[in-house]
Amino acid sequence: MAASSYVAAAEQVAASSYVHAAHRRRPSTGRAVAVLLLVAVAAVVPLFGPAAVLDGTGEAEAPGTPGITFLRTVLFAALCVQAGEIFVRRLARRVPGAPASVPPGWGWWAAAAGCVAALGLASVVASGNLVPHQPSDLDVGGLYQSRDGRLALLEVNAFVVAALCARSRRPDSAVLPLAAVVVAEALRAHPATEDTPLVGSGLTLVHLTCATLWAGGLLYALRTLRRWRTTAPEAGVAVLGLYARVAAVLFAAITATGILSTLRRMPPDTVTDQLTDTAYGRTLLAKVLLVAVVAVLALLARRRLKRSAAAGSLTAYAPARAEVVVLGAVVAVSALLTAVPLPIRW
Repeated sequence: MAASSYVAAAEQVAASSYVHAAHRRRPSTGRAVAVLLLVAVAAVVPLFGPAAVLDGTGEAEAPGTPGITFLRTVLFAALCVQAGEIFVRRLARRVPGAPASVPPGWGWWAAAAGCVAALGLASVVASGNLVPHQPSDLDVGGLYQSRDGRLALLEVNAFVVAALCARSRRPDSAVLPLAAVVVAEALRAHPATEDTPLVGSGLTLVHLTCATLWAGGLLYALRTLRRWRTTAPEAGVAVLGLYARVAAVLFAAITATGILSTLRRMPPDTVTDQLTDTAYGRTLLAKVLLVAVVAVLALLARRRLKRSAAAGSLTAYAPARAEVVVLGAVVAVSALLTAVPLPIRW
């Protein structure tokens, strides 16, 4: 994501007090627009994404693909929000002179949404990977007898525990149940019938962990920057700088594991054709393009930070907020990637 681009600029402005001026510019309107865009993405990608990427490929759409895509979008988003809070809160504690007040936690609401999404996905597994239309379609007991069923139940229970942790005196303890969700997703994505499933699960584990911290961490870092805009602007910028240093490593790991996972799914000599001729390839291509947009926004934020130091305003906040919105689209497209048919190894 070129996340390290924030670092140098953040250090240049760490001693300045210009942060609060930019944040006063119609904050409620900006938040409303960002929320509307995220809601639109969460609705549009599941509704129209499957038909768009499957058009002309000759591949059959699995039953309930739009609904499954939506549920996985909610699940991934919940994972990002709560894990990102824990990640950045720990970074903030390392900043000297940081205020005790932090942005209100969204962890409980995120965990609750994740639990509902996980329940929906478990119901699909309980009905034989079909969309249930009535309670009699569900075989709840059968969930304990299949690998996918046990993993689905693990995700439901993990989000319940994460919600309880978020309401406890130690909200950071939710890192353990959230890690269980990541492990379950990594195992689910690579069934035992696949070649070297443990290798694939390992790559997905690293990829999903890093992506979760990257997206959720940026959201909470910007919320922290906004919270401290008048009381401790230097501390807010320092938190963003600390996040950026780690995010650079996260992005490198995401890129490496993404490439390796792609080559496992699509042999090198078929990648070019499958990127345009298969639903999986088209979805993957859309994800890559969105990540490229994120990188451009990060570079724009760096340039604006450098120019704004003398001007007394933080104009980099706008592209960084836009980056969060685009990352929301990346989450939705990633969810679609798990619902479309896997590519054929030609």
